[in-house]
Amino acid sequence: MRPGYRGAPAPAVAPGKPAAKPGKKAPPRRVEPWQRQEEEEGVRRLSHYRRPAPARVERRPVVARKVTVRGPLTVKDLAEKLNVPAADVIKKLLGMGVLATINQELDRETAMIVATEFGAEVKEPEVTQEQLLVEDRQVEEPEDEALLRPRPPVVTVMGHVDHGKTSLLDAIRHTRVTDQEAGGITQHIGAYTVEWSDRRVVFVDTPGHEAFTAMRARGAKVTDIAVLVVAADDGVMPQTVEAISHARAAGVPIVVAINKIDRGDARPDRVKQQLSEHGLIPEDWGGDTVMVPVSARTGENLERLLEMILLVADMQEVKANPDRPARGTIIEAKLDRGRGPVGTVIVQAGTLRAGDAFVAGLTWGKVRAMSDDRGRQVKEAGPSMPVEVIGFEEVPLAGDILRVVPDEHMARSVAEQRQLRHRTEEQQARRVGLEDFMRQAKAGEVRELRLVIKADVQGSVEALRQALGKLEHPEVRVVILHEGVGAISESDIMLAFASGAIVIGFNVRPDVNARRAAEQVGVEVRTYRIIYELLDEVRAAMRGLLKPTLREVSLGRAQVRATFHVPRVGNVAGCYVTEGKVLRGAQVRVVRDGTVVHEGRIDSLRRFKEDAREVPAGMECGIFIERFQDVKEGDELEVYTVEEVRPEL
Repeated sequence: MRPGYRGAPAPAVAPGKPAAKPGKKAPPRRVEPWQRQEEEEGVRRLSHYRRPAPARVERRPVVARKVTVRGPLTVKDLAEKLNVPAADVIKKLLGMGVLATINQELDRETAMIVATEFGAEVKEPEVTQEQLLVEDRQVEEPEDEALLRPRPPVVTVMGHVDHGKTSLLDAIRHTRVTDQEAGGITQHIGAYTVEWSDRRVVFVDTPGHEAFTAMRARGAKVTDIAVLVVAADDGVMPQTVEAISHARAAGVPIVVAINKIDRGDARPDRVKQQLSEHGLIPEDWGGDTVMVPVSARTGENLERLLEMILLVADMQEVKANPDRPARGTIIEAKLDRGRGPVGTVIVQAGTLRAGDAFVAGLTWGKVRAMSDDRGRQVKEAGPSMPVEVIGFEEVPLAGDILRVVPDEHMARSVAEQRQLRHRTEEQQARRVGLEDFMRQAKAGEVRELRLVIKADVQGSVEALRQALGKLEHPEVRVVILHEGVGAISESDIMLAFASGAIVIGFNVRPDVNARRAAEQVGVEVRTYRIIYELLDEVRAAMRGLLKPTLREVSLGRAQVRATFHVPRVGNVAGCYVTEGKVLRGAQVRVVRDGTVVHEGRIDSLRRFKEDAREVPAGMECGIFIERFQDVKEGDELEVYTVEEVRPEL
């Protein structure tokens, strides 16, 4: 190793020379040229390996160009859609004055604004065919006739309390349903399947007490045939009349079962006479209503009643497609302590199977288990079959439509959309009144006025029916859903709410429960003491439902004597009013040589240099016609207006 090279031992002090004293600077070392060259090469090689790394450039994520916001979503979900950190979304919200955390839910409008702030384009959500199928407002598409198969008819048993509805059904089913009810009165809606003559019939038993009017209304809506039970010893009662009104509002045929004919004081002919007063004429009297006298105690004529039910069902031709996704109606729902939310469903189309995901009103779920009316577990339920379904996320409402969807994700999404829409509609809820019918008539929404009438005496009811019956017109009519004597009850309010009707009371008032129910559901109740005031308001409401006709009303005529060109305005006609008057803003028709060359509006009308509202006959004026410059001397101007004329009743 060469002396003096880095790493070589230091040269020894020459003998005879003293060592450098401490504190005294050592003399500079002599470096040879070859040594300097080697040192420079070593430093150069060392600097190559110690070169600093280039500065790291932070790459920002690319914001999504297009995003789809379907409904409420959390800050985290929105950040994932935009492909940005959640902290950036929170900063944007803070800048907007919204304090939010990463798991906080944002409404759709706020999410759209934040997405726009990031420069993303918000697209409307694409609605799939499955989602259209589960929409509440989606109209059912007609089924292919080749796919339809006969199904068991759904029969609703209706009538007055203690007239033997459940006992009659009990005799048909050979069970003792009434023994399980409190006081022998049905307190819930039950659906039962009866097999007779190799055919099946589904019966829906509705409570007869007036407190359950709403449930009776729901029962009538899911049925194919309504069986009206009337006691032969009691006759037609108020709830019997209400049951007739519900069945007619649902548009289903009525079969009358005159029960308790085994009693000594039974008078079936008197029952037929009373029913004929309400429009139900027996077949043996020349009418079209099937009436069968029966006895639930002895079983008399029960087979004939079933024969008549099946005959009416065959005339109705009740069919359904069993191979489509299931759709049904919830007739009852409850919260079971051990099983959770449970709903009783009547399948109306398709086949409901265990494991199907579904949407029901504002909730959703998956079928975990099903049982029939006798408590037996079943794996599937076809059309018209009543089953008890377990698997709802929340307790549904009776009357909700259950629809099967492809998967749970879609079921949850649709339920959330419905809940959002429901909250919005609740905020915009309004009362139904006569003024609303007039407003709806302009939009072409309604063409009939539905009424529920209550009066103090039967004579007043007859007078109101006759007076309202005279208010006839080909385009609009009054439909009396129910009429009765006595105070306005809660059942009247529920019937009006279910049918979109108005309750009218003549010399009667609503009770406390009816008034509270009307305020909750938004049904208008109008009370009168003078029949002419009632008829005038109903007549005005019907007139509002009629489509107005347009009528042309002539105002006057004018002759063009000269034309003038006004800068920045155009050609102005100097006219002489020959007949009537000329109004500013009125319609005008330009006639030249007997031919109409233009129809428009008078935009400006002047008398000398001042604006004029109207100019009568015998005076001169200047007229500027909107969007018309080709006015010439000798033209005739016909001035007119168009009025809407309401037809008279």
